Amino acid sequence: MSTTFGSAKWKGGIKDGVGSISTKSGALADYPYGFASRFEGKPGSNPEELIGAAHAACFTMALSLILGEAKLTAESMETKADVTLEKEGEGYAIKKVHLTLTAKVPGADQAKFDELAMMAMAGCPVSKLLKADITLDAKLVG
Repeated sequence: MSTTFGSAKWKGGIKDGVGSISTKSGALADYPYGFASRFEGKPGSNPEELIGAAHAACFTMALSLILGEAKLTAESMETKADVTLEKEGEGYAIKKVHLTLTAKVPGADQAKFDELAMMAMAGCPVSKLLKADITLDAKLVG
């Protein structure tokens, strides 16, 4: 079992506030995010694009593993994950993620490839995320 982390900082209100996100690896270090980058198309990141990148990466790695078990090796794979955030009641919810995969896999036919890709989608840990046991420790300071 492994555990890693991402972190976020925030100052201010929802519309005028500013935030930053970081990852353990340093791939993101105090990268800006906020209301404008999430809902108004302004520069910066947002949680949905990070989930999309994580899902695309996880799925593609899972497929690489499954292809190998089937004695196939991808020459190239590119996955895009479109993450849809929708209004739900008084708030928002991620209602769907659509994966689009383009791959070159010598020796694979479409039927077998589809089967293996569906296995990867179902088995990818990020695909299972919404069924996760989510826990919280909340500490108020000051």
